[in-house]
Amino acid sequence: MFWLIFIPIVSALVALAFAGSIGMTFVILGCALPQYAVWWPFFVVLLYLLAPVPTLIARRYAEDSGGSGGPCLEFSIFITMGFIVSAFALPIVLARSPAESPVIQMGACYLTLAGNVVVFLTLLGFFLTFDQEDADYSMW
Repeated sequence: MFWLIFIPIVSALVALAFAGSIGMTFVILGCALPQYAVWWPFFVVLLYLLAPVPTLIARRYAEDSGGSGGPCLEFSIFITMGFIVSAFALPIVLARSPAESPVIQMGACYLTLAGNVVVFLTLLGFFLTFDQEDADYSMW
């Protein structure tokens, strides 16, 4: 019985880790390739780390209080969406800066945006995978 629950969760974790590493590879390529060679787009990693925090806190609070979350969960989703929009806006603003030479080139912007899509889909997959009732994720 234990193996029926354990194997799909482990395979989902491996798939999520692989997808997250692909997304981070896109972001690092957007920073480190010789034709781009600036590390400003790497600041989106901070937004990757901050994005799930409000939702995790709100879900923990909803579990402790016994309710469905209500306004607390809705506000946490609002803050999370602010982080996600900021992660997509940062490379675009850096690439379209009003100076004669932009801070980053458009290729770095595209690679960072591709990394954003993959990383945030990975985070969504994490929340969908571990939001099941039969999965024991009390450590989260």
